[in-house]
Amino acid sequence: MAVPKVDKKLLEQLEEMGFSLARSIRSLHYSGNTSLEDAMNWIVEHENDSDIDEIPLVPMDINLDATKPFPITEEVKIKAQNLRIGANQLSKRKEKELEREGEKERIQAGKRIMEAKKTAEENARKRMIALREAEKEEESKAREKIRQKFEADKAERRSRLGISPAATSSVQSASTASHMVLKKATEDEDARVKKAFQILPIYIRNVVKNPDVEKYRKIRLSNPIFQESVGSLIGGVRFLELCGFERTNRGQFLYLPREKVDMVTLNSALSALHSAITNPFFGLLSVDSVELP
Repeated sequence: MAVPKVDKKLLEQLEEMGFSLARSIRSLHYSGNTSLEDAMNWIVEHENDSDIDEIPLVPMDINLDATKPFPITEEVKIKAQNLRIGANQLSKRKEKELEREGEKERIQAGKRIMEAKKTAEENARKRMIALREAEKEEESKAREKIRQKFEADKAERRSRLGISPAATSSVQSASTASHMVLKKATEDEDARVKKAFQILPIYIRNVVKNPDVEKYRKIRLSNPIFQESVGSLIGGVRFLELCGFERTNRGQFLYLPREKVDMVTLNSALSALHSAITNPFFGLLSVDSVELP
C-alpha cells in the first residue's frame, strides 16, 4: 500500500488555502484529480468524516500529469474560507462541550467528597456517643461495686459490735434522712450538714457515757447552737426521736426518759453516723427510695 499520487500543483494550491496535507491528498484522490473545484466540493461533502485528516493508502501508483494549471477562482477561495471557519467553530464547540463535561464531573466529585465527609463525621459522632455510654456504664458499675463493698463493711462492723440489723434500721433511716439535704445543698449548706454529722454523735455519746445525768438527756429545741447545727436541718430532730428522745413541754424540749435509754439503739446510731461521715461518697449516694418509719 502506498500514498496515492495526486496533482502536485493542485495539492500546493489546496495547502496554500489552509487545508492539511492529508485532507488535500484525500480530496484530490477521491475527486479524481480533476480540478481544484471538485476537490473543494469533495471536502465540503466529507468534512464530517472521521478519517478526513488521514492520508489514504492505495495498492497502486497513480501517475497523472496535469497538462495545465488550475486557476484559483474567488469562489474557490470563499469555499475554502468557509470550510476553515466551519472547522474552527466545530473545534470550539467540541472544546466547550469537553469543558462542560469536565465541570460537571468536578461538581459531582465535590458532592461525593462532601457526602463522604458527612458520613465520616456522623460515624465519628456515633462512635463518640457509644464510647461515652460505655464509660458511663463502667462508672455506674464501679460505683455500685463500691456501694456494695461499703454496705458489706457496715454489716461486718455491726456484726463485730453485736448490733442486730433490726435495732439499727430506724436509726439508719434517720441518718439517711438527715443526709438527704446534701442532694440540694449549696456549699455553705454542705458544710452545715457535715457539721451536724459531727455534733449529733456528741449528744448520743454523752447519754451513753452518762445515762443517769438528766442534762445530757434534755435538749432545748430553741437553743441557738442546736438550731444552727441540727434543728434547722432536714431529719435532724427526727434522728434524735428515733434514738428515743421525745418532745415535751409543748414541743419546747427533746427529752430522753431514763427508762427508755437503749444502749443498743444508741450505739447503733453512733455506728450509722460514723459510717455516713466516713463514706467516700458522702452526700452523693441516691436516697430516693428511703422512707422514714
